[in-house]
Order: sequence, then C-alpha cells, then structure tokens
Amino acid sequence: MIATYPCLPELLSGAKITQLPIAFSPLARTGPDGTIKSKRSRLFNLSVGSLRSRSAFGLIIRAWTWLSPVEIYRHTRTLRTLLTDISPDLVHAMRIPFEGIIASIATPNGIPLLTSVWGNDLDWIARQNPIVGRQTRRVMRRTDGLHCDCFRDVSLARRKWDLEDQKPTSVLPSSGGIKHSVFYPGEADSALREQLRIPDGALVVINPRGFRGYVHNETFFKAIPAVIEQAPNVVFICCAMKDNSFAENWVRKLDIADSVRLLPNLPRERMPDLFRLSDVSVSPSVYDGTPNSLIESMACGCFPIAGDIESIREWIVDGENGLLCDPKNHNSLATAVLRALEDKGLRNRAREINIGLVEKRADYDKVMLEAEELYHQVIHGTRSRVLV
Repeated sequence: MIATYPCLPELLSGAKITQLPIAFSPLARTGPDGTIKSKRSRLFNLSVGSLRSRSAFGLIIRAWTWLSPVEIYRHTRTLRTLLTDISPDLVHAMRIPFEGIIASIATPNGIPLLTSVWGNDLDWIARQNPIVGRQTRRVMRRTDGLHCDCFRDVSLARRKWDLEDQKPTSVLPSSGGIKHSVFYPGEADSALREQLRIPDGALVVINPRGFRGYVHNETFFKAIPAVIEQAPNVVFICCAMKDNSFAENWVRKLDIADSVRLLPNLPRERMPDLFRLSDVSVSPSVYDGTPNSLIESMACGCFPIAGDIESIREWIVDGENGLLCDPKNHNSLATAVLRALEDKGLRNRAREINIGLVEKRADYDKVMLEAEELYHQVIHGTRSRVLV
C-alpha cells in the first residue's frame, strides 16, 4: 500500500505501507483510533458562507485548490520508482484527486491501472478547477478500468471525460459494501439515549454528513425551527459538528439548543448505534455519489431524506422508500422531515424495502466478489492488449 495520508501500520495487518505525501497531506495527522485529523479538513469543514466572512481562510482554501494539482508533480518520479520496484499485477488508485491523477502519470506502461471514483470526483471537483478537469480527462484515457459507487459516474466518465466504451466498469457502493454484522436494524441502545439526553418517546433525526462544501447544512439548521414548531418532541443529532463555530452560531441564532445535540467526529463503528437510535436520516447535499452514510442508515432501518439529485435517485424512490427534497430550500427539507415523522406507516414500509435493497445491491461479500472480478477483467484485458 502506498498511502498519501498518515496511516497506522497496525490498521492493515501484514501490509507493507509506504508513505507518499502529496497535495500537502503532511498537514494531516493520525489520531489514536486511526482517524485522520487534517488541518485542511478543518478548513473545508467550514461552510462556503462562513469562509466569505473570513477572508484569510478563503484565501487559504483557494490557494490549496490551485496549488495541490500542481504540487503532485514533485512526487511522480518517486512513485514511478516505487511501482517499478514493486512490479504489481495491478495499481488501484482509490480516488481521482489526487491519487488517480498521479497514478495515471507514474504507473509504468504495461502495468494495469484501475481507478475509483468517489463522491464528486467527476460532477463537481473536476468541473470547478480547469487544471483538475484536464488531469481527470487524462486519468480516464490512461485507466484500464473504472470503479464507481453510482451508475451516474459511469455515464459521466464515458460521455464527458473520454473513458473508452470497451474499458470495464463496475458500480460497487459503500467502499466495498455493507457488513450486515455491523449495520443492521434493531432496538435502540437505551444507554446511548440517556447519554444524549433524549427523552423517552422523543423522535430522533440524524444528520451524519458533518461539514462538506457540497452539503447545505445551512438548509438543515434553518429547517429545524419549522419542524419543532409542529413536532416539539423531536431531537436532532448532528455528527462531526461539536465545537464547530458555524454549527454553534446557528444553534444559538435560531434558539434551538434544547432540540439539538452536536456530536464530535465519530469512528465508523459508532455510527450503527446512532442510526438504530434515529427515526430519520437527512442529507441535504447538492452534489454526491452514493454516500456511505445513506445506505448504512438504510441498512439500520432509518428512514432516508436526501437532496433530489441523480445519484440519490438510484437508491430512493420519492414517497416509497424515502423522501427527496430541494437541498437549498429549508422549507422543502422541513416539509419532508415532518411528513416522515408523522407517517409511521411510510417509515415502516420504507424500512422493509431498504433493508432488502441494501442486502441485494450492497452486501459486503457480494460487492467484494464483484471487485475481485473487476480486478481480473482489468488485468487480463491489459495483458491481452499487450500480447496483441
């Protein structure tokens, strides 16, 4: 494994890990649980609106956005030397910016390259920066196979980013699939309910997305007063928002502290209990692939509400197994949340549909077998072209 961010060796038993810091990843540090704590991430976790009022932060973000695509070229020779020495059967770049970009340049000819697309690599990141856009097009031309987490990205890659039709692709959601031994429906943890000061009988809405540039948390916070006016017994759980000035300011400004619990950034293994505790999960994103948190919450029986965008419609049929809203309109989100909270029958029907849907399309064992098959397709396809 060649890691572009700090990585604790014990997290991957038996693997040899080489650190290759690209795109200013040395700014990051790894916590004792293996979670990456990044200064850059903390900057990005501020909303676009708050950045405008903080010109220094805004300048840093803009500088990082433009310098990072150029900075990676310093490391291409090192990566090429590593790959030449290792001589792998296949190189798998786990996302396009910036691992896929540097891999497309440094991977020696004759070694197959498989590239993963995560989240917004093709529909947001590549379009907002012309340098990254050109680099993304080069990745699509060089890669021998593509792994996406939604069908929309396969279509985008072929229609807009020059991926050739004969190159194999596979849609494998949720970073390798959902482990049903971890994410499953069940009774809420009463101790967790007590810890979070949630009264018995109170309904719970969770926002698991934290702060990301494409998630409209301003919409989320503005929707809360309208919801609690109609349903005062609702508690909102907000993941990765504790000690965030943007979140704290909205809670204070809207006078909703009694109904809101701002939680710290939590490891993935803590999320199933939160999803089982919650009745509704919300994701007001304007750009997205298939969010892990969406199908993890669905696997736990939590009712999903998300922005009405193409990739999400691959999973949610509005009014059947979830609700779609305008992620930029707090009234639209509030209406969806209230409908979900008031219609227990809808939540129960969606619960049964979603548990089966996740098992059918995102089961861990099934997804990993499909990933292995994609590896074989890429390796054998490349060897065949070399022999010809």
